[in-house]
Amino acid sequence: MFSRLSLITIAVFVAGLVAPAWAGSKDKVFFESVAGVWQGPGEIVAGKYKGTKFVCKLTGGPTTEHSVGVEMDGHCRVGVFSQKMSAFIGREGSDYTGRFLDGAKGEGLDITSGIVRGNKIVVGINRKKLNGAMVAHLEEPNTMNVTISVSVRDELIPVIGMTLSRDRQIGSVKRDDSDHLR
Repeated sequence: MFSRLSLITIAVFVAGLVAPAWAGSKDKVFFESVAGVWQGPGEIVAGKYKGTKFVCKLTGGPTTEHSVGVEMDGHCRVGVFSQKMSAFIGREGSDYTGRFLDGAKGEGLDITSGIVRGNKIVVGINRKKLNGAMVAHLEEPNTMNVTISVSVRDELIPVIGMTLSRDRQIGSVKRDDSDHLR
C-alpha cells in the first residue's frame, strides 16, 4: 500500500489544486487564482497511520501544458522528515487529467476526472486498484478544507483531512492571518 509520507504527498497536492472561482470561465479562473503560496497542517484520520500530523508549504501557478490547469511544487514535513512535492492538473476537452509526483506508474497517483462547482472541486484519483476522490471546499478566499477519501467496498472512507491558508503579500511586507498591521 502507501507509506505515511506518500499518503501525505497525495493529500497535499490534491489540496493545492483548489482556489476561488469568482467570474469568467469558472474553471480557468479557478485554476489561475491558485497562484501563490499555500501552507498548513493536516492529519491522517484513518488507516494504519491514523493520527499522523504533517505540515505542508506549496507554491502554485498556471500550467504551461494546458490552457486550463495548475502546476504545484513544494514540500511536506512530518517531524524532522521532509519530502519534495510536485503535481499537475489540466483540462483536456471537457475532462481533467493529471498526476501527483510521477503518477500511478511510479510512486504517485493519476487524476482521472474532475468537476468545479462554485467554491468546491472534486477530482477522481487512481493508483492500480485504489480509487478515490478528493473534495476541497474554499471556506473563505484564503482558507480551504480538504478531504481525501478512498473507495472501500463501494463506500468512500475519509483518510486524510487538512486545512491550508494562502500567504498574502502586501507591498513588500509578507502577511498571513497571524500578522496584524496597525
